[in-house]
Amino acid sequence: MDYTLAQYKPATFESLAYEGTIRKLVYNLGYPPELLEWTFDWKYMVRGLVLDKKRGNILKMDRHKYVKVAYHGFTEMSKEDKVATYGNTLIRDAFDEPDYALIDTLFSLAEAYLFAQLVDFKDKNPGKVPQGADYSRMYKDVRAAVDLCHRDGTLKQMVAKDPKRYINEDISIVPMLKMLRDSGRSTFLVTNSLWDYTNIVMNFLCGPQTLDGTSNFDWLQYFDVVITGSAKPSFFHDENRASLFEVEPESGMLLNTDNGTPMPQVGSTFLRLPLKSLKKTSCRVFQGGNVGHLHKLLAIESSSQVLYVGDHIYGDILRSKKVLGWRTMLVVPELEREVQLLWELRDSRKQLRLLRNER
Repeated sequence: MDYTLAQYKPATFESLAYEGTIRKLVYNLGYPPELLEWTFDWKYMVRGLVLDKKRGNILKMDRHKYVKVAYHGFTEMSKEDKVATYGNTLIRDAFDEPDYALIDTLFSLAEAYLFAQLVDFKDKNPGKVPQGADYSRMYKDVRAAVDLCHRDGTLKQMVAKDPKRYINEDISIVPMLKMLRDSGRSTFLVTNSLWDYTNIVMNFLCGPQTLDGTSNFDWLQYFDVVITGSAKPSFFHDENRASLFEVEPESGMLLNTDNGTPMPQVGSTFLRLPLKSLKKTSCRVFQGGNVGHLHKLLAIESSSQVLYVGDHIYGDILRSKKVLGWRTMLVVPELEREVQLLWELRDSRKQLRLLRNER
């Protein structure tokens, strides 16, 4: 759901995440109050960067893992320093955890920017950061602050109050889902978000909104199965023994199931109460479970029958393709801007080719 169907607005959502992380650093982790005056430039960072946690550097690399550009904080490193640090060893550095961090999700852009700010702040004011805080410790603190924001519901509470401020409206989502349904295909939604937040976001995207602001669950008609609280990427492993609970949409109550089959309560004469709001849809909503449950619920006989659409190249696409053999589609919103620039600069690129040939 997040960053696939729901495209968040970086100018508002990433700024919200950034401000929340700053507050956690100051009020929970002992950083100086002057951090509260900092601002976030959401256009500065891009996905694909690598953070050198030990040295406080931000690296842009090519496909062969050669460092092409390196910054210490916001200061570009000289070619000599860059080569001395990353280019003169006989054994190539793998640029992997634990010494490096990959900025591979749109959620990571704010924390990368904040890390660069902290590196510059520490270099200029070594006595103002918490005692013993080196670059690695500062990155760890930023990550801890981000996790605190997600755990205490700070971000989701704000989005839930005013989804239009933080999520792009997209009138093409409903026609796309209708087209898939009309073609006879089954559709499913798997998200790490819990039911309450999932319902708010999907209701905003697929509407229509009711006059009193409550949900009418109409969006469920576009899916056969919805799994919330999935804990991806572990969800993609069949040996993950997470229990599968059915969610009662109106109350949010979790009901025990036997691998998706409803289990009657002791003394109950029927399995499920008919819900007045769900008469239009046969969609079932769950929490937890694993990919084996999903295959059973949709009666999937072969992994190649599934096309999975996601935004995280490692957690979504590579994992599901390598482990499960699903067909995969990666959502890359940055490509829209890249294609636009290629078109606008087509004459310049043509001229450059001619000049190269002449040279």
